[in-house]
Amino acid sequence: MNPEAHSKKVSTLFDNIAGWYDFLNHFLSMGQDLYWRKRLVATIRFGSTGNILDLAAGTLDVSLAIAHQKSAKQIFAVDFSRSMLHKGQQKIHNAHNIMPIQGDGRFLPLPDHCVDTVTIAFGIRNILPRTDAYKEILRVLAPGGRLCILEFGTGQTQIWKGLYNFYLHWILPKVGVFFSKDPEAYQYLADTITAFPQARTLAQELLDAGFSKVLYQPLSSGIVYIHIAQKAG
Repeated sequence: MNPEAHSKKVSTLFDNIAGWYDFLNHFLSMGQDLYWRKRLVATIRFGSTGNILDLAAGTLDVSLAIAHQKSAKQIFAVDFSRSMLHKGQQKIHNAHNIMPIQGDGRFLPLPDHCVDTVTIAFGIRNILPRTDAYKEILRVLAPGGRLCILEFGTGQTQIWKGLYNFYLHWILPKVGVFFSKDPEAYQYLADTITAFPQARTLAQELLDAGFSKVLYQPLSSGIVYIHIAQKAG
């Protein structure tokens, strides 16, 4: 599938499940998604701009956590799915520094060097080719800025003696279908997790893209990882 067709497919999938997205995130992760996002937000650093880009912002949970925990001047919340952003806007209330923007991670509608940190939670899997997104992220990051990725580890690694892998491939898609009535969306989730590179491979991918330093840390026995990639100062 070419990148344009893939992007259209992803947008349609997330538009279709926007109404159930928050509930299923909490339910399918047994509430761990709240902890994972908190750890992601803790990696944010400010520099000369005071601005943050929350890429693949979805229903704005990360953007809201940033607004509540950090003193950001502006939080640009960019997502490809209009329905996901619309769902998230219903939760913003008094978070006036969040600016939802429908946009493509490969063609960010932002000027050069305008943010100190880019966060992306469970979204880098959905952007192909990832190298295009890395190029754009480096463009909008101020010198010395950082990219903070929260993403599932590869489903090819056995976790909890294979119990997690069984859950990923057999339980998660069935539960997702039961609630969302979209059989493709949660099978897509399982398939993309399985196909995703291991943490060290992703780290090398980020270095090859032009980041000067990359660190990563497993959470929940490696079900998810946080990668922090630094742009040269």
